[in-house]
Amino acid sequence: MPARIPPPEWLAPTRRAALDRFRALGYPTMRNEDWHFTSVAPIAEANFAPIVGPSGQARAGDLVPFTFGQDDWTQLVFVNGWYAESLSSSAALPPGARVTTMRSALTDDASPTRALAEQYLTTIASREDDAFTALNTASFVDGALVHVPADTDLTRPIHLLFVSDAEAARGTMHPRVLVVVGRFARAAVVESYVGIGDAPYFTNAVTEIALADGAQLAHYRVQRESERAFHVGTSQTRQGRDSHYTSFSFVTGGALSRQNIYTSLDRPGAVATLNGLYMVDGTQHVDHQTAITHVAPNCASREVYKGVLDGASHGVFNGKVYVHPEAQKTDGKQTNNNLLLSPDARVDTKPQLEIFADDVKCTHGATVGRLDAVALFYLKSRGISADAARTLLTYAFAADVLEHIEVESVRAELEALTRARFVGVEGAPAAA
Repeated sequence: MPARIPPPEWLAPTRRAALDRFRALGYPTMRNEDWHFTSVAPIAEANFAPIVGPSGQARAGDLVPFTFGQDDWTQLVFVNGWYAESLSSSAALPPGARVTTMRSALTDDASPTRALAEQYLTTIASREDDAFTALNTASFVDGALVHVPADTDLTRPIHLLFVSDAEAARGTMHPRVLVVVGRFARAAVVESYVGIGDAPYFTNAVTEIALADGAQLAHYRVQRESERAFHVGTSQTRQGRDSHYTSFSFVTGGALSRQNIYTSLDRPGAVATLNGLYMVDGTQHVDHQTAITHVAPNCASREVYKGVLDGASHGVFNGKVYVHPEAQKTDGKQTNNNLLLSPDARVDTKPQLEIFADDVKCTHGATVGRLDAVALFYLKSRGISADAARTLLTYAFAADVLEHIEVESVRAELEALTRARFVGVEGAPAAA
């Protein structure tokens, strides 16, 4: 089977230009400001090979831990980068709503999503200065397209589940996702990347999101890949007037994980809420780069990211809020808090504000520290063991940000994963 989608006429020049751009840029180095604390040498030197056709031995039972306990959602499953129809499921959707594979949208002339792909695909995620986005644009073989038409409320989330198993070893995958939410429409999309086993592989995913005026989207990105895997994920959103984009990033997997989450508030009244939680151990490396661009006036953004790092792990957070001169009355707040559980764990955090308007309210801050000695003493004075006290305080720190997740089953599952990460000592909170 071909390694790439046979491109329609309008996409072929974009593919070629993206490949040329990747060759010109090359893999980023630590001399690049946005990659100053993250080396991609393990990816560049590994010679990962494209997975050129459907593969994998994943079965329905293997997916149970990753489906949030829901069997009534529309769920598209991709195994080792390729759509697995037998593992996917469909639920009734409102009239006009579409959830399909990217391959189908591009190759089926009769597909109503073909025009949407031509209108939006590759127009939101910038490849000019991002080598990984350029590489994805030139290489993707499949992915998903979600369209929610105007004035439509999806009552159940859409789940896009990307699974990698042992047959993905030494392979590379480039999933591409496009989400288009129409005027005054509302939806939730869960994008999961999971590993079955401990194979080393490389996932390079790009998601483009277009929100029309008054649209609302809750976008949950869950990364639970193999701890020997490498993951680079980019989500880029364009927001219309009075739209609301809510993003949550949850990361526990990968030897090296990089999440780029960008949104542009292009019209007045737009709101962006970006939250995240990362928990790593051993020698894992996790990097979050966020950028909220305030283009129009009277927009607001809120951002809270938390990290828990143990062992010799390394965390990076680089968040930027950019306010254009025309973006008066901007209201932006950004926070990054990190908890180090080991003397060998470390984090590099750099929240940034670049403001070119004079009538704004913007704040930012970051903390890096150990567990609160006073709180530990208080719990121990109430008869709680030292280990249990440390576990309880660590869970409380991590779980705080999870309370903002609106989809109950997603929140419950991620809270259970968080509890499980700190279970193991007497008095620790029980796993669900």
